[in-house]
Amino acid sequence: MKRQNITVGFIGAGTTGTALAVRLAQKGYHVIAVASRTQSSAEALAKRMDSCKVSKSAQEVADAAQLVFITTPDDTIAKVAAEVNWHESQNVVHCSGAHSVDILEPVTKNGASAGCLHPLQTFASVEQAINNIPGSTFAVEAHEPLLTTLKDIATALGGDWVVLKAGDKVLYHAAAVFACNYLVTLIKLATDLWQTFDVPPAKATKALLPLLRGTLNNIENVGLPNCLTGPIARGDLGTIEKHLAALEKDNSTLLNMYQELGLQTVPIALAKGKIDSQRAAELRALLAKKPSTGGHSCEQC
Repeated sequence: MKRQNITVGFIGAGTTGTALAVRLAQKGYHVIAVASRTQSSAEALAKRMDSCKVSKSAQEVADAAQLVFITTPDDTIAKVAAEVNWHESQNVVHCSGAHSVDILEPVTKNGASAGCLHPLQTFASVEQAINNIPGSTFAVEAHEPLLTTLKDIATALGGDWVVLKAGDKVLYHAAAVFACNYLVTLIKLATDLWQTFDVPPAKATKALLPLLRGTLNNIENVGLPNCLTGPIARGDLGTIEKHLAALEKDNSTLLNMYQELGLQTVPIALAKGKIDSQRAAELRALLAKKPSTGGHSCEQC
């Protein structure tokens, strides 16, 4: 289906739904209906587009649109899918990163087509979500011809796409958690360490941001494994042992995490080629145990 010929509706007017609806409308898709748990949310989204009207129920959206996005919270997607009477030649898409199209079984039982379009992006607010969508990769899951429609949508939104099978979704989403959510956790832990020398979190975060940007720049332009820097990349046993000793003394709760992350980093350093297999084995041995208080005496350091 060409975008000019598709009527689009949204059930759910939260951050993701609003961002997708606004961007799709900007790209020539006819977003004509929206329903939400709260009337004010639906009205706020509808006001952003010329031809979009507020529907009183999810069923009204389904009756009006050929392509319906269910952008409710994950826990209510199945409930919405089961409560609506879908019809043949209709396409129904959810935007969950963790759920496969299997959650839309009531849709396919009624003869409609089911799919998933998940933007691999972080959405902290509506405006930020609208700004972040272009350039994002979208995970798509569907059978043809809906699959091609979803690929076209991803392209129209200025992004790329990757096709997933139902069994891929959970690990795909877990990978996103590692790359996005746990990055936030790591920065929090880093700023906690700065507080040991009396630098408050806000100032510590400001100081670390250029380092983060430099790291992301290296990942983008140099790629794995060559973007890796730091003591493990150099095979610097002495520095790592000092880190372990300091953490054991001043912040033992982070010691195990430092060691595990270090062990996961050794193969990257080895692949980069700046350390050999012997130094990699020495790094693993050092990271696999707690540091001694006596210090490291290896002459190679």
